[in-house]
Amino acid sequence: MCLAGMRRFLLLYATQQGQAKAIAEEICEQAATHGFSADLHCISESDKYNLKTETAPLVVVVSTTGTGDPPDTARRFVKEIHDKTLPAGFFAHLRYGLLGLGDSEYTYFCNGGKIIDRRLQELGARHFYDTGHADDCVGLELVVEPWIDGLWAALTKHFTSRRGKEDVGGAPIVAANASLRTDPVKPAVSHIESQIELLRLDDSGGRDSQASGQDTVNGGQTGALIEDFEPSLICSGPPLSRASLSIPALPPEYLKVRLQEPLAQEESRPSVTSVDSVFQVPISKAVQLTTNDAVKTTLLLELDISKTDFSCQPGDAFHVVCPNSEEEVQSLLQRLQLTHQREHRILLEIKENTRKKGAALPPHIPESCSLQSILTWCLEIRAVPKKAFLRALADHTSDVAERRRLQELCSKQGAADYTRFVRDARVGLGDLLHAFPTCRPPLSLLLEHLPKLQPRPYSCASSSLFHPGKLRFVFNVVEFLSYTPAAVLRNGLCTGWLAAQATSLLQPGVHLSPADDRTALAPQIFISPRATNSFHLPDDPAVPVIMVGPGTGVAPFISFLQHREKLQEQHPDRNFGAMWLFFGCRHKDRDYLFRDELRHFLKHGVLTHLKVSFSRDVPVGEEAAPAKYVQDNLQLHSKQVARILLQENGSVYVCGDAKNMAKDVNDTLVEIISKEAGVEKLEAMKTLATLKEEKRYLQDVWS
Repeated sequence: MCLAGMRRFLLLYATQQGQAKAIAEEICEQAATHGFSADLHCISESDKYNLKTETAPLVVVVSTTGTGDPPDTARRFVKEIHDKTLPAGFFAHLRYGLLGLGDSEYTYFCNGGKIIDRRLQELGARHFYDTGHADDCVGLELVVEPWIDGLWAALTKHFTSRRGKEDVGGAPIVAANASLRTDPVKPAVSHIESQIELLRLDDSGGRDSQASGQDTVNGGQTGALIEDFEPSLICSGPPLSRASLSIPALPPEYLKVRLQEPLAQEESRPSVTSVDSVFQVPISKAVQLTTNDAVKTTLLLELDISKTDFSCQPGDAFHVVCPNSEEEVQSLLQRLQLTHQREHRILLEIKENTRKKGAALPPHIPESCSLQSILTWCLEIRAVPKKAFLRALADHTSDVAERRRLQELCSKQGAADYTRFVRDARVGLGDLLHAFPTCRPPLSLLLEHLPKLQPRPYSCASSSLFHPGKLRFVFNVVEFLSYTPAAVLRNGLCTGWLAAQATSLLQPGVHLSPADDRTALAPQIFISPRATNSFHLPDDPAVPVIMVGPGTGVAPFISFLQHREKLQEQHPDRNFGAMWLFFGCRHKDRDYLFRDELRHFLKHGVLTHLKVSFSRDVPVGEEAAPAKYVQDNLQLHSKQVARILLQENGSVYVCGDAKNMAKDVNDTLVEIISKEAGVEKLEAMKTLATLKEEKRYLQDVWS
C-alpha cells in the first residue's frame, strides 16, 4: 500500500461564508507536503462519506453563525447526530480533531464547533488532537496557523500508534477495542501562547521550507535600508526588517480566464447564484431619524413590496444585496489595465495540470457575465486579504522592497504587522494596490482569492398588518477610518450605498407612493429572503415579553409592537401579556429613535413599560444620575425581570451590538437571576442557558 493510502484522513468543513472552507482547503493543500492524503468534503455532502464505517482519522473545521448556531451547511448533520435513538458508543471507532471558528464579541463563542464536538464525544468518538477555537475578533490566524502546524504531528502519532497496534495484533483496529485509544496530541501552543508566539517579532531564522510546506525568505540589505522608518503598511522596522521569514507556500493557481466579446445591453443587477430569490423593489419613503448634530446618522427606509411575493414576519431579518463602489471598481479596472474590456464576457476554466486538489469554478461567479458586473456584484473587493492572497500578490510585485514587505506581512514573523496594518486597518485589495504600485496581479488571481460579495442582513422594522405591502428597516450610516497609509474616511459599503440611493427622497417635500406618477423615479434596491429564525413573538400572546434594544436594536421591537397593536384591535377580548422595552441612546434630543411611536404604544396600552436610558446626557442641578445604559435599567427593575423569567414563563429578546451591549446584558441577567433567586453565579448561568435552549432567551446581535 502506498504511503498516501496508508495515511489518508477524512477532512470535513461546515461553512457559512467560506472561512471554514478556505481553511479546510489550506489543510488539504498542505497535507501532501507532509505525507498525508486528505479526503475533502463539505459536511453537507453526506453521500460522499460515511462516519458509521469510517476508519481513517477525521478532521473537522466548523464555523459559527447567528448568535451561536452551526452554519446552514451543517444543519442536517447536527440534526442527525442528535438523534436520541443513537447508542452511546455509536462513534466509538472515530478518532478526530476539530477546529472551531467564532467571534468572541458574541456571547456563544465558537458554539457551532462546540455543539458538534460535544455530541461526537457523547457518541463515543475520541480526540486524537485537541480542539482549537479561533477568534475572528483578534484574528483567526492566531489560532488557525499553529493548530494546522500541530496537526501533522498529531496525525503522525495517530498513524504510528495505529500501525504499531496492527503489527502487534495482526489485525486492523476495530471500533470495539477500547484499549487501542490513544491520548490526543495537544496543539503546539495554547490559545494564549499562540498569540504571544505569533505576535513576537522573531529574527531567529526560518524553518526548512520543504518540511513545513512554507518558503523561507532571508532579510538583508532591503530591510536595513528602511529600518529607521516608523513601521507602516508599506515598510517595517527591525527586527522584522532583518529577519529570515517563514512564509506560506505559494497557493496553486487553478483558474484560466478568457475575455470574449462584449455583451449586448447587459443589465446592471446582481446575478443570482444561490437558491434565494432576489427581488428588485422601489424605496417608497426615506426618513432621517436623528438630528444633524447626532453622533451617528440613522435612516429609516420603506420599501414597496406590494408587487412581489416577498413576505417578512415581525422579528425576521432580510438581506439587502448591494454592489461594490463604482469608483472602487473603476480604479481596480484601471490597475488591471482592463478598462476597455470591462464589458467583455468572462469565461472561466480550470487550468490543466493544476496542483490544487479538488479545484472547482467559484460558484459565486455566474456564466456569461461581464467583467464589470463580476467586480460590481460578485466579489468582496474590500475584503481584508488572507495571508495566502498576500503571498500570491508578492510574486506579482516587481519592486524588491515592495515584494519583501508583502512577504513580511504574510509571514509568521510578521503576524503582528499583519494584524496592525492589514486586519485592524481594514485594508482591502484597492488599498494594497495603491500602497504597492509595482504589484500587477492577473485577473485570474483576483477571481481565485476574492471571496463572494455577501448580502447584508437587516431587521424588519414594520408589521405587514400595520403597513400592508410595505417593508421598513433602520440603519446607521457607518463611517470608519481606513489607514492606507494615510487615514481615509469611508462609509460602510452597504449603508453608504443605501444612503446615496435615498438622497432624493430625503429632500423636503419629496415623497413617492405607489399611486404617484413619479414612481418611475423611485430608486430601486435588491433584497432577498434570509433563512428563517426564531426571533419571533411567543405563539401565546399572554406570555410576558422583555425587549432590550438600544439604538437601531429597537427596530424588530417596533415590528413587534405594531403587530401586537393590530392583534389587540382585532381581538379585544383576548388576554395579552405585559410588554417591557428597555431602550437606550446617547441623547434624548438627538437620537431617541421612534420616540413618538413608542409614546403612542405606551399610551394605548400596547407597551406596558418603557424604560429609556441616555448615556451622554448630564443630569441637571440636583437630579440623581439616571440609568446610563440598558443593563443599568434592567438592574433597577431586577425583581420584575426575575419574576417574568422565572415565575411567569416569560421571554427576553436582545437586539443590537454584540461587542459590548449583548455581553453586558447577558452578564446583568446572570446577576439578576443569581440575586433574586438566591443561587450561585454558575447556577444562574445554567438557568440562562436553559432559557436559550427553550427559545425564551433570544438574541439578534451583530458586530
